Amino acid sequence: MKIKYNAPVILTYSILSICVLMFFSNGLLTKYFSSPAQLSFSNPYFYLRLVSYIAGHGGWNHLIGNLMIILLVGPLLEEKYGSGKLLEMILITAISTALLNAFLFSNSLIGGSGIAFMLILLGSFSNIKSKEIPLTFIIIALLFIGSEVISTLKIDRISQFSHLAGGFVGAGYGFIRSGRR
Repeated sequence: MKIKYNAPVILTYSILSICVLMFFSNGLLTKYFSSPAQLSFSNPYFYLRLVSYIAGHGGWNHLIGNLMIILLVGPLLEEKYGSGKLLEMILITAISTALLNAFLFSNSLIGGSGIAFMLILLGSFSNIKSKEIPLTFIIIALLFIGSEVISTLKIDRISQFSHLAGGFVGAGYGFIRSGRR
């Protein structure tokens, strides 16, 4: 029996995130692996950081929490949609979340939480048929949005915005992709 690299996008993201946390100091994490705090289209690092922030994490607990979701749901979605489409969705989620965050707030994002929540809501579309919305999607969306709204009342360093943005992008992508069948 041999080991298969069965989900190249998800596995590469996971390995990259582990390496970033292992080998980069907090200063380098902040400089290269956090989203831009403001819109700065003339800065070349701005474009790198629109995507690279999803590979940086605040610590091992943050990384493990995200990877548990990403490695559980991601390979199934990569098999269903294909590596190219899943990579496209990850990039769209990362860039749109970073741009919206820089436009609306003055803080940086770090980590793949938005990607994890995009995958959760996208995964709830796995059995969607035309003109039908799965009840599982409605329940997941209500639980997800409700818990994130409640979490905004707590003072912590977690960006519920990135969770919600990722979830909405995943839900939107699921609706768009299901309409093309």
